[in-house]
Amino acid sequence: MPDAAQRILRTFLPALLVWTVFALLSQTAPGRRLELLGFDVLTLATTHGRIDAPLVIVGIDEPSFAEFDRQWPWPRRMHADLVDRLKASGATVIGFDVLFAESTRAEDDGRFAEAIQRAGNVVLASDMVVQESGQFQMAMQVEPVPLLREAGAITGLASISLDPDLVVRAMPQAAEAFWRRIVQAHAGATGGAESRADLAAGSLVRYLGPDHSFRYVSYYQALDPERFLPPGTFAGKIVLIGHDIKVALGPGTSRGDAYATPYSALTGLLTPGVEIQATLVANALAGNTLREAARHWSLGMLGLALLLVTFAVREWQALRGALIVLAVMGGTAGLAFWLFAARGIWLPIVLSLLAVGIMYVVQVGSAFLRERRQRRQIERAFRYYVAPEIVSEMTAHPERLVLGGARRDITIMFTDLAGFTSVSETISPEQVAALLNDYLTHMTRIVLDHGGTVDKFIGDAIMAFWGAPLPDPDQAWHACQAARKMQARLSELRQGYRAAGLPELRMRVGVHSGAAIVGNMGSTDRFDYTAIGDNINLASRLEGINKLYGTEILISGETARLLGGRMPLRRVDRVIVKGRTQPIDVHAFCDDSEIVRLGEVALDHYAARRWDEAAAAWRQLAALDPQDAISALFLKRIEKYRAAPPPDGWDGSIALEKL
Repeated sequence: MPDAAQRILRTFLPALLVWTVFALLSQTAPGRRLELLGFDVLTLATTHGRIDAPLVIVGIDEPSFAEFDRQWPWPRRMHADLVDRLKASGATVIGFDVLFAESTRAEDDGRFAEAIQRAGNVVLASDMVVQESGQFQMAMQVEPVPLLREAGAITGLASISLDPDLVVRAMPQAAEAFWRRIVQAHAGATGGAESRADLAAGSLVRYLGPDHSFRYVSYYQALDPERFLPPGTFAGKIVLIGHDIKVALGPGTSRGDAYATPYSALTGLLTPGVEIQATLVANALAGNTLREAARHWSLGMLGLALLLVTFAVREWQALRGALIVLAVMGGTAGLAFWLFAARGIWLPIVLSLLAVGIMYVVQVGSAFLRERRQRRQIERAFRYYVAPEIVSEMTAHPERLVLGGARRDITIMFTDLAGFTSVSETISPEQVAALLNDYLTHMTRIVLDHGGTVDKFIGDAIMAFWGAPLPDPDQAWHACQAARKMQARLSELRQGYRAAGLPELRMRVGVHSGAAIVGNMGSTDRFDYTAIGDNINLASRLEGINKLYGTEILISGETARLLGGRMPLRRVDRVIVKGRTQPIDVHAFCDDSEIVRLGEVALDHYAARRWDEAAAAWRQLAALDPQDAISALFLKRIEKYRAAPPPDGWDGSIALEKL
């Protein structure tokens, strides 16, 4: 298989597998229950808390039981009185969510039938019950007693369908559904359109709030509205009568005529059946039900989300990937919210959100393992050849393991041992190797401790730099600290070498700061991490001219500028090194402030051709430090220039063609 095809397969195969698993899960009962939980969350999130439907519920509640001092069932003459009162108060429809399936006292039944006939707007509930006979089950619709129906009562099937988790979410679809009969009767009484009773198949309930969100009045209050209720309570309203008993949600609870809704998990309460019917009626009147999006939309959303995550977390960047995944999940949830609230469309997304989370874990896990494997390969290949920080940079950015480099501002150090070739001739090769390894070990450790990168060893010479591969805003300070520490450490080592009968080593150091190309240089088969450029050569030249001035460390003016006066420096000279045309100032470390001052005075007189003043200053310096080779060098130059003055335009610099 071609490499491109393999890469595509590796990229998209995890997404395809996750999509397949979750597409199949969506067809199972557990998957459906998860999506139904999403419906509940959207219901809670989109409820605005306002109910504008012309509905009042008359509750058969505890206060009424206490007021009447009667147990259920109540005499039907009481229902007759209630119908008369409600009709007289202007109710458009009177719906009893109570099953009157059996006859009671003839007188009471007769009075109830007469009231129904007078009102002409009463809807009574019927119910669907299941009877078991041996090994058979038979569904039977239980209707109100014939007397009431013959009196003109409209009957409606009040049965409510439950989802597998026993929560009511679906609109009953029967042609003779109780809510539909109520809406039709209300339309007939008010002249409204009956089409609102014809909802699309599969419509879902849009809940308007938790239990008791509708206006409730007690049964005993409705029997005497002039005494207990404000005027016009029932005028132009649909009045539904049903049981109103608080029922807590819990195992083993006898639910009676109460049902779980999306709010039950939050409130812990069931909603009375009469309020469920009120919600169905309100939905139908407003034409504000919900419908579930076609399955292919959910599967498409799942696939799109997985593709976005696939592209977002292809590399091991956990934080960025997590933020993108959260954005994808937030966008998906936001779309579902908008569709639910504004368009009445329920787009199941719970499985999509879970799949995105799983995909993130899979992608990040795969990227992490892949990168760890790549890092181990790089570490095995380079840990014996380059500094640990270079290995860290390579493992953090393996894509940079290519030929070429980047322009960086760095500080370069070159060191060399003075006369080491002659020294090595006085001891055995084994002693040379042991001495050199000991020296290089100590010097390298100091460079690394000060954040430098040891580029290479060239015999007894060391090339190191600061500012790459990791940026170092204080690179000059760290390099100069390392240079001084290296000289101090070598001074300590000399004592041990002397005691062991070994030659004493002396080191020259050059330090310069400037731009260079830093990266992997070499051939396509073998390359090294190094720095190249003119500034590298200049640092090497500075190391070499130490022997001219009798100094141990020389730093360029650019490095001195970066130090910002934090180290005591003595300006040594202005030189033009081999391979350059422009002069540079060179400095040495000096802790004697008087020598620093006199040196600056001497150089100023020298550059201005004031030979007598310059010579006097250099003699003062020589008196302060008889070992100062710089003073002796400049006194010789002054005598030379007295005899043969420098050309016009001379700025005090000297060309060092041989160094």
